[in-house]
Amino acid sequence: MRIAFIGQQEFGKQVLEAFLARGDEVAGVFCEPEKAGAKADVLREAAQSRGLTVYQFSSLRSSYAEQAMRELKADIGVMAYVTQFAPQSFVNIPRLGTIQFHPSLLPRHRGPSSISWPISQGATQTGVTIFRPTDGLDEGPVILQKSCQIGPDETLGELYFNKLFPMGISGLLEAADMVVAGQHEERVQDESQASYEGWFRDEEAQIHWHQHVDQVYDLIRACNPAPGAWTMLDGVRTWLYDVRRHPVRTFGEVRGKPGEIARVTDTSIFINAQGGRIEVLRLRAEGGKKMKAGEYAQQAGLIAAS
Repeated sequence: MRIAFIGQQEFGKQVLEAFLARGDEVAGVFCEPEKAGAKADVLREAAQSRGLTVYQFSSLRSSYAEQAMRELKADIGVMAYVTQFAPQSFVNIPRLGTIQFHPSLLPRHRGPSSISWPISQGATQTGVTIFRPTDGLDEGPVILQKSCQIGPDETLGELYFNKLFPMGISGLLEAADMVVAGQHEERVQDESQASYEGWFRDEEAQIHWHQHVDQVYDLIRACNPAPGAWTMLDGVRTWLYDVRRHPVRTFGEVRGKPGEIARVTDTSIFINAQGGRIEVLRLRAEGGKKMKAGEYAQQAGLIAAS
C-alpha cells in the first residue's frame, strides 16, 4: 500500500519503521515543526535518514498542506500520535481515507491524556482504538479495538511502553490491511458512554493527602514518569515517582495527620494519607534531580512529625 504518514516522536517513528519493514511504500511524512530550542523530532530524523519526503507545516488546515497531501496520491493516511488538528478536508484526501491511533477504549477517555486518566480513576482495563478521524475530537467511527488490563501497581510509563505502545503499532498495521482489503467495518461511537478529559497538568497532579490512600496511590501511578504527582514536603515543592502503598490493617494503626511524614528510613519516606501510608522511594525536589527518597531525606534533614 502507498501511505501518507502523519505523526511525531518515538511512537510515530516505530510505526513508520513497522510499515517500512514489511515493504509498504511511504509516499511522504507530515511532522509538526519543532519549537525553537527543542530536540529534533525522532520521526523526522528517521524519515529523512531513509530518504523520505518530509513536510512540516505549522498548520494542517492550510491549502499548502492539502496540496502536498494530494500530490502524494496515497492509498491511505496513517496518523500515529498527532497533536496538530487535522481537518476532514486533509484526512479525506487519500484514496481510502485516513486511520488514527488513540490510547483508550473510545468513546471512553477522549482527549490528550487518555492513559493517565483511567489509572488515576482506579480503572482496571484500558486499550487502544484505531478509528476514522473527524473534526470532532476522537469522535470518529471505530475500526478496531484491543483491550488490556491495568495492573494494580502499574505506572503510566509501564502501561504505555509495555502494553499500549506495541498494541498501537500492531493495531495500525492490522487496521490498515483491513481498510485496503475492503474487509473492515466502521462502528459509530456510543455518545451515551463517552467521556472527555483535558491535559493532565500540574493542577490535576497535585496530591491531596486527605483523600483515601488508594486514590493518592493511583494518582502517583498515573503521573509516573510525567508530569509527576507533587506535594509540599517540609515547605519544598516535591514530585513523587516510585512509591508503595501501605493500607491500614487495624483501627488506629495510622497516627498523625494526612500529609505528615510518619517515618523516615535509609531508603524511603512514609507519608500519612486517609486509610494508610504512602512509602516514597524516589522523588525530585524543586530545582533538583530525581533521587532516592532516603538519600534526599538525609540531605534535607527530614524527620517524622511525631
